[in-house]
Amino acid sequence: MGRRLRFRGESRHKVDGKGRVSIPASFRRVLEAGDPAWVDGKTPDFVIVYGDSRRKFLECYTINAIEEVDEKIEALPRGSRERKMLERLFSGQSLDTSVDDTGRIVLPAKLREKIGLSSGDEAFFIASGDTFQIWNPETYETEEAAATEEWLDELDEDVDPLIFLDQAQGG
Repeated sequence: MGRRLRFRGESRHKVDGKGRVSIPASFRRVLEAGDPAWVDGKTPDFVIVYGDSRRKFLECYTINAIEEVDEKIEALPRGSRERKMLERLFSGQSLDTSVDDTGRIVLPAKLREKIGLSSGDEAFFIASGDTFQIWNPETYETEEAAATEEWLDELDEDVDPLIFLDQAQGG
């Protein structure tokens, strides 16, 4: 079995007047690997989940990753509050899109406005394992600083975060 590609890293890319922005090249490789319909010479499809007003970023899923989410949603009881909430988020508040031949996507005005991006601004891309996020860089820095401070406040001063890997493996 081959190595499962995951999104890694972060970068900034300029948003042009038409809302086009380049996807990091390494992210495009993962999008290709995560799109079962992709073949060499085509552009990969993926899904942008923009969610409710509390989300300050766009979450981007490969086709394989969003299908995993869809299967989990479908396993919930039809009509349940949880299923309705998740269907609204992952089906209703999302956008099917694809990377163009030049490695860019078009972020519609509604999505740019949601995260506070204007033409000429930079979009901040950050990997999140099997998804990646698109942020306004200033918002990301503010949110990340607050989250980091909160995490650090909850940990003893001498804790090595790598211990969490042992816990994840049942160790």
